[in-house]
Amino acid sequence: MNFQRFAHAARSTLSLLSLSSLSSRPFPSLPDAWAAHGSTALFVLLWSSGAIVAKWGLAYASAFAFLTLRFVLAFGVLLAIAAWRRRWLPERGQRARVAMVGLLLTGCYSICYLLALDRGVTPGMLATLLGAQPILTLLLTERRFSALRLVGLVLALAGLVMVVYQGIGIAGTPVAGMLYALTALATMTAGTIVQKGIRQAPIDVMPLQYGIALLMCLALLPFEPIHVSATPALLLPLGWMALVISIGATLLLYRMIQGGNLVNVTSLFYLVPAGTAVLDFLILGNRLAPLALAGMVTILLGLALVFRNKPGA
Repeated sequence: MNFQRFAHAARSTLSLLSLSSLSSRPFPSLPDAWAAHGSTALFVLLWSSGAIVAKWGLAYASAFAFLTLRFVLAFGVLLAIAAWRRRWLPERGQRARVAMVGLLLTGCYSICYLLALDRGVTPGMLATLLGAQPILTLLLTERRFSALRLVGLVLALAGLVMVVYQGIGIAGTPVAGMLYALTALATMTAGTIVQKGIRQAPIDVMPLQYGIALLMCLALLPFEPIHVSATPALLLPLGWMALVISIGATLLLYRMIQGGNLVNVTSLFYLVPAGTAVLDFLILGNRLAPLALAGMVTILLGLALVFRNKPGA
């Protein structure tokens, strides 16, 4: 499989990320609106690439070997940042909640995400399933729904059923892979709900979260097949997932939220499944089947209805 075009795009995106997420303020020579939309578009591009690059990494290492190496690298960088900042742990009252998020969102979600790809779920299908996460979060956290939101919920959940049926009932995707994908969806939803109560910056809580996730991988490592191809080709997907996705994209997201762009971020975040499906086709050659494509469109229509009159944050 040829990843030369992606490698070129990766180098260009890394340059953009270093400029936009590490600077202390938006580009002074550009209008604020342009900088804000550029940040949100960059975030969607980065997040959409996650499943594609993870699938690429699995060509050179088993799922748990790749995930463990990713967490080792991310955790090492976060420890270096913590040492430089002289701030190792979150505030005392927040540590239990931060640890729970590390267990659910950083650990369980990442493990099930990669195992789903390893068990035959395509990146586009996985991203489409995970695209229903905002709907489930809304369903679990809100008590009352307007008629429009209820219609949106039904549409989005119907789209989810269509994608699952396409994967298991028609395409013959292994049941284990689909179960891992649905577990990733459940743990991401639960972790997001717990995360709502955390008021600290990600850079303050991420070292503990990634430390917990790394311990989970190390505990499960003896029970999983382990192989790693010691080749330079492994370095780019590993570095991308550890540094760009695990650290850079998360910090970029938080920076946009702090800048008052929460509505824009939320709206663009729902484009991740479509972005991943496009990248899945362009880079890996995987086409979404008509039923799965219809399911993705149905989920997006449902999301548009649910969040059409969403109050600004």
